[in-house]
Amino acid sequence: MTIAPELTTTLVQLDVDGELLAVCEPSRLDAGRGVAVLLPDGRQAAVFMDRAGRVYAIDNTDPFTGASVLSRGLLGSAEGRPFVASPLLKQRFDLETGQCLDDDGVTVRTYAVR
Repeated sequence: MTIAPELTTTLVQLDVDGELLAVCEPSRLDAGRGVAVLLPDGRQAAVFMDRAGRVYAIDNTDPFTGASVLSRGLLGSAEGRPFVASPLLKQRFDLETGQCLDDDGVTVRTYAVR
């Protein structure tokens, strides 16, 4: 008799207000592209994996337009900081802090990724 080893699947999880929300397996994320995730309260998060395999999550709503589009933005880096550029007006948001790199007075919410 052979006993199959337990399959352990690591899931990308977001910390949403102190609760862990399982999003997907890391293999479902494409490096350099984002996906939108519906949160339990109806908001959306944008989840990104960079080319080094690091995963980030920020609010999906572009604060300049109110549209839920940041998951469709382009990833890049400025001075070593990863960012996503909004597909609409091209403002860049730091993926670690949520700070807009083009307007110091604007930020988006970030979510810790586990």
